[in-house]
Amino acid sequence: MALQATGPVGAMAWAAHGACSDVDPDSLFVSGAAQHRAKRVCGSCPVRLECLAEALDNRIEYGVWGGLTARERRTLLRQLPEVVRWRPLLDARLSSATPARSDRSRYAGAQE
Repeated sequence: MALQATGPVGAMAWAAHGACSDVDPDSLFVSGAAQHRAKRVCGSCPVRLECLAEALDNRIEYGVWGGLTARERRTLLRQLPEVVRWRPLLDARLSSATPARSDRSRYAGAQE
């Protein structure tokens, strides 16, 4: 009897719905100008916040996650070291009344 995969389980089940789910993973772990191309994949991703929160919560050091590069994520972590769980903060930032463009890009991974 063959075992069948039933899809992702656990905390990262959202990853199956990511815009990057059908992209070569190596294309998201790049440097230089290639990071801009990788970030574009995240532009219309339905799980961008989950992805970004995962990377920030777990201090993932490499790759583009949730539309932010490792350098951009390190900047956020330095600016807000007291944050333990990022998803509530990201949700609050997006739901606040008309945030400034710089706030959206800083907390939601949007490109400026």
